[in-house]
Amino acid sequence: MSDEPKPVERTSRRKFWKRAAIGAAAASLAGAAYPLLEARWCRLTRRTLALPNLPASFRGLSVAYLSDLHHGPYVGLDYIRHVVDWSNALKPDLVLLGGDYVSKSSEYIGPVCREMARLRAPMGRFAVLGNHDNWESGAESRAELDRAGLELIDNRGVWLRRGGDRLRVGGVGDLWTDEQSLPHALEDAHEGDAVVLLSHNPDYAEYVRDPRVGLMLSGHTHGGQVVVPGVGAVVLPSRFGRKYSGGLVQGPAFPVFVGRGVGTSGPPVRFYCRPELVMLTLV
Repeated sequence: MSDEPKPVERTSRRKFWKRAAIGAAAASLAGAAYPLLEARWCRLTRRTLALPNLPASFRGLSVAYLSDLHHGPYVGLDYIRHVVDWSNALKPDLVLLGGDYVSKSSEYIGPVCREMARLRAPMGRFAVLGNHDNWESGAESRAELDRAGLELIDNRGVWLRRGGDRLRVGGVGDLWTDEQSLPHALEDAHEGDAVVLLSHNPDYAEYVRDPRVGLMLSGHTHGGQVVVPGVGAVVLPSRFGRKYSGGLVQGPAFPVFVGRGVGTSGPPVRFYCRPELVMLTLV
């Protein structure tokens, strides 16, 4: 009696190995595609942050914070439009923009500013420029932000007022591509005031000891974009290692919240580091 497998058994085995090969190929393809998909898988990050000296009338102030949109060849307007719509649906009191709105070419400046013009917040919309904005065209970036009705606060600031209370929102120029004038950003603010400072690059916190700053908001580092589990971010554009990779960090003189960004720079991928729209509540 022959011990050879019956034809039906050979057929079953062929089907099994064929399906296994297809499954392995699909898994490999999915693994390769995932970083591209994560780059557009924006999440909502909600954080409650303490701001020293915050007047009672401002407690609970909601702030939509968007940084590093990087509209360009790899970050399309449809994606930016989705994030803008999402921010508007959350009905923030205030919108703050942390710089790097474009990548690769100045031709993207006008379109992204027109999309950001749709952002809504009753207490205003304030922005600083990032290194990419200055690299592509600082002059055009400033002109298009102004045309969009977004108030640029590089090396200047504004007072937000509720009744007799006030809150200072100031900004400085990008650390890599501009000058930083904290005196102009803070002007007549004193140590008893509540002060939020915008600086695209979080490394700026390492060089500032002004006691009037209560909180700084930054972007720039993207959380590293690619994070290896158990190891951390592979590359970070910071002189201070992984300290300012993302989230709330204690700087030498004040806390810094670093957003991981809405878009991507360089390779259009993210891994274990989803892009984020940040909603802050100040207390």
